[in-house]
Amino acid sequence: MAALFGRRMRRGAASTAVAAAAMAALSASGAPSAVGEQPAASAAERPSAGASGQEDPSVTGDSPYHTDLPPLKGPGRNDPPDETPATGSAESGIPATVLDAYRKAEASLAASNPRCRVPWELLAAIGKVESGHARGGRLDTNGTTPSPILGPVLNGVGFANISDTDGGAYDGDTLHDRAVGPMQFIPQTWESWGRDGNGDGRRDPNNIYDAALAAGSYLCAHDRDLTVERDLHQAILGYNRSQEYLRTVLHWYDYYRKGAHEVPDGSQPAPGAPTGSGGTTPSPAPVRPGTPSPSPTKPGKPTKPGDGSSSKPTPPPTTPPPTTPPPTTPPPTTPAPATRLVDLGDGALSAPAGERFAERPAVRAERADKKPAAQAKVRFTLTGETGTTFEGGATTVTVTTKADGVAKAPALLAGGKPGALTVKATLLGTTEPVTLGLRGEVTAPRADKLVRTDETELTCEAGATFAGRIALTATRDGQAAPGVAATATVLAGADPADGEKAADQGPYFLTPGDEPAEDRRTRELTLTTDAKGNLLLPELHTDDTTGTFRLRVETTGGAVVVLELKVTDPA
Repeated sequence: MAALFGRRMRRGAASTAVAAAAMAALSASGAPSAVGEQPAASAAERPSAGASGQEDPSVTGDSPYHTDLPPLKGPGRNDPPDETPATGSAESGIPATVLDAYRKAEASLAASNPRCRVPWELLAAIGKVESGHARGGRLDTNGTTPSPILGPVLNGVGFANISDTDGGAYDGDTLHDRAVGPMQFIPQTWESWGRDGNGDGRRDPNNIYDAALAAGSYLCAHDRDLTVERDLHQAILGYNRSQEYLRTVLHWYDYYRKGAHEVPDGSQPAPGAPTGSGGTTPSPAPVRPGTPSPSPTKPGKPTKPGDGSSSKPTPPPTTPPPTTPPPTTPPPTTPAPATRLVDLGDGALSAPAGERFAERPAVRAERADKKPAAQAKVRFTLTGETGTTFEGGATTVTVTTKADGVAKAPALLAGGKPGALTVKATLLGTTEPVTLGLRGEVTAPRADKLVRTDETELTCEAGATFAGRIALTATRDGQAAPGVAATATVLAGADPADGEKAADQGPYFLTPGDEPAEDRRTRELTLTTDAKGNLLLPELHTDDTTGTFRLRVETTGGAVVVLELKVTDPA
């Protein structure tokens, strides 16, 4: 995520010693180890949002953050003295309201997402790095900052380039986005992950309870377990794709796990804040010791009459008015608002279970004159019981239209349950609701490869039963394909020219039931792969017909296996 402009790494030789010792302390503590010591990516090396072929921006646009490390003399340590000043227990103090928000977010997520196991100390580490715990706990009684905490303008100059997505609603900037609030969410990410952590019915990125719960929800995305080191590192890097950021957060996380205590709100000095409405006010320039202060100007003596001067001021020269009035600039015109939505899809949205939809939901916002409406807000919401989500795990996203009026939702990831779904596109900011329903479907899962798991020759005497049951495995993209439907059909003849219809004699299966075996014979059967993609066919019996037959097994998705069956005369 983004962060405030705080002090950077300690300078000089002391900086190197402190950073090296802190890394050693972290490794020795048993905390999750930091990733390799490659340098953090510079802003120029990070992908710009929206660039072709690049991934979406991080939660905060990878803007700057506090890089101060916790003191080496953390709670419970007995390190020898050094020359590096440390604030000791004061550094482990967390403002009361902020600490309460971190702990309530942990408790809420433990109930709603117990697999994730997000610790409040991790939220505290990120909150420390992002905003110095909301500027040292400067909050009102509801936990909201008196003025917004804003990151730098994400205009591509030193940071990511993210055009405005919220019309300035959160960050006051209608040209580019800025990270907002104690946990520094960029507006487009807040629209997807914003939460109501204090139960007031609002999702406010400037409220520490809402922001802490949203941060925890984001860290838990993609079914992560934050007690697993790989998941923990991926979650933190999703906040800000920087190795330096990862190391800094892990240092504070380790530090707070060894002990933290509550301090009164506003009792800590607030770190330097970024420019903007949440910035700090510069102090007057200091006066150097020994430099005399400038003396106040003494008023001059009044002039005497007759001494060649006059007590009357000299009138300023007058400028004749221009003969031609200067040209006036007409006031900027505000374009007409959007009034309707048009579906740009070329058909129903569809994808097999567990796969990515090939088409992204897209609409065009138009004004009353049917011309494209730029900078319109469109909210996409998924409904249905298929488990489908937008890429990233959200079910609601808000997109701002470009100059062509087009709003395109993120890619859809089909859930594991086949069925119908609807993507509801809602035009925001209108007096009357404008909603468009885009229909979609999750189809049965598919397989692209089917193989038999043994090579035993399939030969049987007439009137008997083939030895063993035929076993196959279905895969998709090299992975097991569970829940895939398959059809097994006994075909006459050994040559495909003999046809693809089920044979009327020869080998057969028996369907379950209490009827006589003659009434349960079938040469066409439908099955489904198990959780590991395996397919075990029922026993295969033979009648009195001898010869060569084919068994054709085909799955949803077009994976096919054809096996040769031989029925011989009785011995």
